[in-house]
Amino acid sequence: MQTIIEPFRIKSVEPLRQTTPEERERYLQDAGYNLFRIDARNILIDLLTDSGTSAMSTEQWAAVMRGDESYAGSESFFRLKRVVDELTGLRHMIPTHQGRAAERILFTVMCKPGHVVPSNTHFDTTRANIEFTGARAVDLPVPEAADTQARLDFKGNMDVDALDALIATEGADRVPLVMLTVTNNSGGGQPVSMANIAAVKRVCVWHGVPLYLDACRFAENAWFIRERESEYDLKSPKQIAQEMFSHADGCTFSAKKDAFANIGGFLCSNDDRIAQQETNLLILTEGFPTYGGLAGRDLDAIAVGLEEVLEPDYLRYRIVSTGYLGRHIADHGVPIVEPPGGHAIYIDAARMLPHIPPQQFPGQALAVELYRHAGIRSVEIGSLMFGEAARHELLRLAIPRRVYTQSHIDYVVEAILEVNAYKEKIRGLEIVEAPPFLRHFSARFRPL
Repeated sequence: MQTIIEPFRIKSVEPLRQTTPEERERYLQDAGYNLFRIDARNILIDLLTDSGTSAMSTEQWAAVMRGDESYAGSESFFRLKRVVDELTGLRHMIPTHQGRAAERILFTVMCKPGHVVPSNTHFDTTRANIEFTGARAVDLPVPEAADTQARLDFKGNMDVDALDALIATEGADRVPLVMLTVTNNSGGGQPVSMANIAAVKRVCVWHGVPLYLDACRFAENAWFIRERESEYDLKSPKQIAQEMFSHADGCTFSAKKDAFANIGGFLCSNDDRIAQQETNLLILTEGFPTYGGLAGRDLDAIAVGLEEVLEPDYLRYRIVSTGYLGRHIADHGVPIVEPPGGHAIYIDAARMLPHIPPQQFPGQALAVELYRHAGIRSVEIGSLMFGEAARHELLRLAIPRRVYTQSHIDYVVEAILEVNAYKEKIRGLEIVEAPPFLRHFSARFRPL
């Protein structure tokens, strides 16, 4: 059969609220044309993020009822630890309330002013947590990633030669760790090959620098490896994921992505001394080491999700359904980051709206118009989010896991193509109010 169906049945439903164009215009004005400021009840289809927005399974909800809420030594913690240990092979697992908490603890312990942390591409919270310590975040994507239209199997790879040169120039003592994001979110949701992971690890070993994975979407990355690296086509997603982690000295993980959980994360390390320092900071700011700021029920839900996300039927559906959205708009003239990634489709807003310069935020302008036209919320990935570090002006359509059906995606396709038909009329935006830190969350704009 050629039709890819959702590999699940719907057991509980949540109503969606339709709004009128007049209502949406008023909501935009009240929000200062910032979609983060619009109430969720006024969103029809929410593609702002795939983080914490998944639908949990019957097994996860059953696990919630097994949650052990003991303050210390919770059985829920040990159930999660067994799953994480088997998956990653890393010695220490520290639970946190979400991925950015793991990032904050990691970089607070390992970074200081003058340090440099290279990555294939840092996401916004990762970059912010690094720079908050006084260190510098450096992006080293492969050169081909500069062309959004280039179709490479592993466009999320790190430039290994550039990494080697950076460490040699800066000095290994100024590079506390290398961070490899799988998949490469800011780079268009593009996967990283096993060959690249291994090559980055060799450079790290040569210079004596630890390698960490930002493993939020490790399962989706494993599936791309299975599909695109011939030596892995007979291996299971779990076996591939285990090999990915075998190259790492540690990882950060947001369970709100590839574990279907609504909250949670963890930080792993093979370094006993670093792990102890991280645990000390965890106790100060998150909670006891066997709950890390989470309820026991959340720990149990994450443990189940980590196993479910590696099921081949799910991953096949996930990647193909995301590609379905990408191909349907790209084949009708909407420029996307090619090829379609795993968790999201990224529209090249600069290419789609060449009349809007970067300082007028074409990605944000497109996000506003898509909401105005059809009630769809998305997010800008460009000069608003990254400032001078922005490499592209993108609009991300992140697909929550197990939430929307094909008819919802068909509606999104129709809306984007209708907006594309009058794209010359879309106007840029000017910031009228912005905080100095992570301004995309709370900035206010006015149309030009």
